[in-house]
Amino acid sequence: MFTFVMEAKSVITRPSGGMRLDGKGSYEISGLAWSGRGKVARVDVSTDAGKTWNAANLQDPIASKCLTRFRYAWSWDGRECVLQSRCTDETGYVQPTLAELAQARGLNSVYHLNAVQSWHVASDGAVENVHA
Repeated sequence: MFTFVMEAKSVITRPSGGMRLDGKGSYEISGLAWSGRGKVARVDVSTDAGKTWNAANLQDPIASKCLTRFRYAWSWDGRECVLQSRCTDETGYVQPTLAELAQARGLNSVYHLNAVQSWHVASDGAVENVHA
């Protein structure tokens, strides 16, 4: 049976869809990253829809082809924003954006959809899934 290697992927699990931030202030962005190519080498977090990226802290243990938890300290100013994470594995493979993945594989990549996940945070703190 034909299959692809599960490539690098990360997802922010907190805050995520259906959650609500209590108001401006300090928050921890956290989530999970993994790769079927080996170890997670790095996770970057963006709070501005991918315009800028900052390194998140990886939590031990970091093992080959296993989930790795990441954390990033964030000070929310109460304005609308888009949160994203992207994983880089030990081979240097970087998790693509949805546009990059569509260009490489077309629009029917369902089972191996490892594109960057986006969470929109509204000014009232409501968090929802978006395609950014």
